[in-house]
Amino acid sequence: MNDSAEIEGGLRERKRAATRAAITAAARTLTAERGLNGYTVEEVCERADISRRTFFNYFPTKEDAILGHIDDDIPADVLEEFVAGGMSSPPGEISPTLFQDLVRLSLRLSEHMAASEEETRQLIGVVKKEPQLILRIIGLTEQREAQFARDVALREGVVADHPVVQMAVVLLGTIARKSSMAYFSEGNTRPYAELLLENISAASQLFSQPFQEPVPAKGHP
Repeated sequence: MNDSAEIEGGLRERKRAATRAAITAAARTLTAERGLNGYTVEEVCERADISRRTFFNYFPTKEDAILGHIDDDIPADVLEEFVAGGMSSPPGEISPTLFQDLVRLSLRLSEHMAASEEETRQLIGVVKKEPQLILRIIGLTEQREAQFARDVALREGVVADHPVVQMAVVLLGTIARKSSMAYFSEGNTRPYAELLLENISAASQLFSQPFQEPVPAKGHP
């Protein structure tokens, strides 16, 4: 692929991402103002300055538009840098820098989150107003974690259900959620990155302790 084609592809993807973001912002604002059933898809389209057809090219329902798109979670350049970090290790072997690179990735994503903090606060407000969205959030979170597992597995040259990959996704996801809850809690004054690093450090300290697999008691398998 030549440079002009790459540039054109990049511009096209940025335009698509901008359109997705505009649709999501409009859907969240309308939900915050009127509730989930207080507006139509056509009103979302009018506010986002798109056609009804364009809306359904991006999202199947208003609920999906409110939650956003899985492809917008990790910027492509950030993900490419993370995946490339494991290429020097033999395929099938967990790279010695995986944990450090996961921490670095988390911090890069925290910078991305800071840029859309108001949108995140708006989403929290929308979910409080429309708690039925929680089930959809759970489903979307599972999709995003499954995709992240595939990204980590690609980096490491292993299968997505490799136990280290699965633990990396579960632990980092849990730490990120705990950090986010603390960051967006009422009265918090600490930066998100500080909370994130504190929780990562605590987990690292815990798992660096010696571990000896316990011997099963007699009579138990």
